[in-house]
Amino acid sequence: MIATIISATNRPHSSTFKLAQYYQKRLSEKGLDAGLLSLTQLPPNIIETDLYNKRSEAFMPIQDIVNKTDKFLFIIPEYNGSFPGVLKVFMDACSFPDSFYNKKAALTGLSSGKYGNIRGIDHFTGVCHYMNLHVMPLKIHIGNVNKEFDAENNLFQKDTVKYTEEQMDKFIAF
Repeated sequence: MIATIISATNRPHSSTFKLAQYYQKRLSEKGLDAGLLSLTQLPPNIIETDLYNKRSEAFMPIQDIVNKTDKFLFIIPEYNGSFPGVLKVFMDACSFPDSFYNKKAALTGLSSGKYGNIRGIDHFTGVCHYMNLHVMPLKIHIGNVNKEFDAENNLFQKDTVKYTEEQMDKFIAF
Protein backbone atom coordinates (compact mmCIF):
# COMPACT_ATOMS: atom_id res chain seq x y z
CA MET A 1 0.00 0.00 0.00
CA ILE A 2 1.58 3.28 -1.12
CA ALA A 3 0.45 6.50 0.54
CA THR A 4 1.23 10.05 -0.55
CA ILE A 5 0.65 13.30 1.33
CA ILE A 6 -0.23 16.21 -0.95
CA SER A 7 0.75 19.68 0.27
CA ALA A 8 -1.97 21.39 -1.75
CA THR A 9 -0.49 24.81 -2.43
CA ASN A 10 2.38 26.12 -4.50
CA ARG A 11 3.13 28.85 -1.94
CA PRO A 12 6.77 28.52 -0.82
CA HIS A 13 7.47 28.01 2.92
CA SER A 14 3.77 27.56 3.70
CA SER A 15 2.05 26.38 6.86
CA THR A 16 0.50 23.74 4.60
CA PHE A 17 3.90 22.24 3.85
CA LYS A 18 4.88 22.44 7.52
CA LEU A 19 1.70 20.55 8.45
CA ALA A 20 2.31 17.99 5.69
CA GLN A 21 5.81 17.37 7.05
CA TYR A 22 4.35 16.91 10.54
CA TYR A 23 1.85 14.35 9.22
CA GLN A 24 4.62 12.55 7.34
CA LYS A 25 6.77 12.34 10.48
CA ARG A 26 3.92 11.15 12.70
CA LEU A 27 2.71 8.59 10.15
CA SER A 28 6.25 7.22 9.88
CA GLU A 29 6.40 6.92 13.67
CA LYS A 30 3.15 4.93 13.45
CA GLY A 31 4.64 2.59 10.83
CA LEU A 32 3.39 4.12 7.56
CA ASP A 33 6.05 5.60 5.30
CA ALA A 34 4.15 8.12 3.20
CA GLY A 35 5.67 10.13 0.40
CA LEU A 36 5.26 13.90 0.33
CA LEU A 37 4.34 15.74 -2.84
CA SER A 38 4.26 19.52 -2.63
CA LEU A 39 2.49 21.41 -5.38
CA THR A 40 5.55 23.68 -5.40
CA GLN A 41 7.04 20.80 -7.43
CA LEU A 42 4.63 21.32 -10.33
CA PRO A 43 6.09 22.63 -13.58
CA PRO A 44 5.79 26.42 -13.59
CA ASN A 45 4.02 26.39 -16.96
CA ILE A 46 1.72 23.43 -16.18
CA ILE A 47 -1.33 25.17 -17.67
CA GLU A 48 0.34 25.34 -21.09
CA THR A 49 2.15 22.00 -20.96
CA ASP A 50 0.09 19.41 -19.10
CA LEU A 51 -3.62 19.97 -19.47
CA TYR A 52 -5.91 18.34 -22.03
CA ASN A 53 -4.11 14.99 -22.35
CA LYS A 54 -0.66 16.48 -22.96
CA ARG A 55 2.28 15.38 -20.76
CA SER A 56 5.53 17.24 -20.37
CA GLU A 57 8.76 15.58 -19.28
CA ALA A 58 8.64 17.76 -16.14
CA PHE A 59 5.22 16.40 -15.12
CA MET A 60 5.93 12.71 -15.74
CA PRO A 61 7.61 12.06 -12.34
CA ILE A 62 4.57 13.59 -10.63
CA GLN A 63 2.18 11.51 -12.71
CA ASP A 64 4.21 8.41 -11.81
CA ILE A 65 3.83 9.21 -8.08
CA VAL A 66 0.07 9.62 -8.51
CA ASN A 67 -0.23 6.40 -10.52
CA LYS A 68 1.60 4.38 -7.86
CA THR A 69 -0.31 5.86 -4.92
CA ASP A 70 -3.14 3.83 -3.39
CA LYS A 71 -4.26 6.45 -0.88
CA PHE A 72 -3.73 10.18 -0.57
CA LEU A 73 -3.78 12.54 2.38
CA PHE A 74 -4.54 16.05 1.12
CA ILE A 75 -3.45 18.98 3.33
CA ILE A 76 -5.52 21.85 1.93
CA PRO A 77 -5.28 25.52 2.90
CA GLU A 78 -8.15 27.95 2.55
CA TYR A 79 -7.85 30.30 -0.41
CA ASN A 80 -10.72 32.76 -0.85
CA GLY A 81 -13.26 30.55 0.90
CA SER A 82 -12.32 27.36 -0.92
CA PHE A 83 -9.27 25.34 -1.95
CA PRO A 84 -6.32 26.66 -4.02
CA GLY A 85 -6.79 26.83 -7.77
CA VAL A 86 -3.44 25.11 -8.23
CA LEU A 87 -4.92 22.01 -6.56
CA LYS A 88 -7.65 21.88 -9.22
CA VAL A 89 -5.04 22.41 -11.95
CA PHE A 90 -3.03 19.52 -10.48
CA MET A 91 -6.08 17.25 -10.47
CA ASP A 92 -6.95 18.29 -14.03
CA ALA A 93 -3.38 17.68 -15.25
CA CYS A 94 -3.34 14.10 -13.94
CA SER A 95 -4.52 11.35 -16.29
CA PHE A 96 -8.28 10.81 -16.02
CA PRO A 97 -9.78 8.57 -14.80
CA ASP A 98 -6.95 6.21 -13.80
CA SER A 99 -4.99 8.62 -11.55
CA PHE A 100 -7.59 8.68 -8.78
CA TYR A 101 -10.30 6.18 -9.76
CA ASN A 102 -11.20 3.82 -6.89
CA LYS A 103 -8.37 5.10 -4.72
CA LYS A 104 -8.71 6.53 -1.21
CA ALA A 105 -8.23 9.99 0.29
CA ALA A 106 -8.20 11.71 3.66
CA LEU A 107 -8.70 15.48 3.84
CA THR A 108 -7.26 18.00 6.28
CA GLY A 109 -8.10 21.67 6.00
CA LEU A 110 -6.25 24.57 7.53
CA SER A 111 -6.54 28.32 7.66
CA SER A 112 -5.19 31.32 9.50
CA GLY A 113 -8.81 32.08 10.45
CA LYS A 114 -10.88 30.13 12.91
CA TYR A 115 -12.76 27.70 10.64
CA GLY A 116 -9.95 25.58 9.18
CA ASN A 117 -11.17 25.61 5.57
CA ILE A 118 -14.49 23.88 6.21
CA ARG A 119 -16.00 25.18 2.97
CA GLY A 120 -12.94 24.35 0.85
CA ILE A 121 -12.85 20.79 2.16
CA ASP A 122 -16.53 20.41 1.26
CA HIS A 123 -15.84 21.79 -2.24
CA PHE A 124 -12.89 19.46 -2.72
CA THR A 125 -14.94 16.49 -1.50
CA GLY A 126 -17.23 17.09 -4.47
CA VAL A 127 -14.26 16.99 -6.86
CA CYS A 128 -13.07 13.75 -5.24
CA HIS A 129 -16.49 12.16 -5.58
CA TYR A 130 -16.65 13.08 -9.26
CA MET A 131 -13.27 11.41 -9.79
CA ASN A 132 -14.43 8.33 -7.85
CA LEU A 133 -11.80 9.01 -5.19
CA HIS A 134 -13.19 7.54 -1.97
CA VAL A 135 -13.00 10.10 0.86
CA MET A 136 -12.50 8.99 4.44
CA PRO A 137 -15.40 10.31 6.56
CA LEU A 138 -13.21 11.90 9.27
CA LYS A 139 -12.08 15.27 7.94
CA ILE A 140 -9.99 17.58 10.12
CA HIS A 141 -10.20 21.38 10.12
CA ILE A 142 -7.34 23.26 11.76
CA GLY A 143 -8.09 26.94 12.33
CA ASN A 144 -5.63 29.56 13.51
CA VAL A 145 -2.86 27.33 12.20
CA ASN A 146 -0.19 29.90 13.04
CA LYS A 147 -0.85 29.20 16.74
CA GLU A 148 -0.68 25.40 16.41
CA PHE A 149 3.07 24.72 16.06
CA ASP A 150 5.77 24.72 18.71
CA ALA A 151 9.42 25.70 18.10
CA GLU A 152 10.17 22.22 16.65
CA ASN A 153 7.25 22.43 14.18
CA ASN A 154 5.15 19.92 16.09
CA LEU A 155 1.48 20.41 16.81
CA PHE A 156 0.97 21.00 20.51
CA GLN A 157 -2.63 22.16 21.09
CA LYS A 158 -4.29 19.28 22.95
CA ASP A 159 -7.48 19.03 20.85
CA THR A 160 -5.63 19.38 17.55
CA VAL A 161 -3.16 16.65 18.50
CA LYS A 162 -6.03 14.40 19.61
CA TYR A 163 -8.01 14.76 16.38
CA THR A 164 -5.05 14.60 14.00
CA GLU A 165 -3.84 11.44 15.75
CA GLU A 166 -7.30 9.91 15.35
CA GLN A 167 -7.34 10.85 11.68
CA MET A 168 -3.89 9.37 11.11
CA ASP A 169 -4.86 6.11 12.82
CA LYS A 170 -7.99 5.86 10.69
CA PHE A 171 -6.00 6.74 7.54
CA ILE A 172 -3.58 3.90 8.23
CA ALA A 173 -6.50 1.47 8.61
CA PHE A 174 -8.47 2.95 5.65
